Amino acid sequence: MFVIKIHELRAMQDTALKGKLGDLELELAIEKRKIASTGVSSKVVKTRELRRTIARINTILKERGAAI
Repeated sequence: MFVIKIHELRAMQDTALKGKLGDLELELAIEKRKIASTGVSSKVVKTRELRRTIARINTILKERGAAI
């Protein structure tokens, strides 16, 4: 699942957020490779939501002062 609500993210601990961040970045890299190899992505919404969720997690970690 790549869409996570902000209140769910704020309820998570820093270590869980960092773990989720790593998983999402890996999933985004896989999607980018699929786009690069085929030239067309059938899941444009998925890549956009992955990027947005990664940005949300980074924002929360920066607000808390945690090292990324």
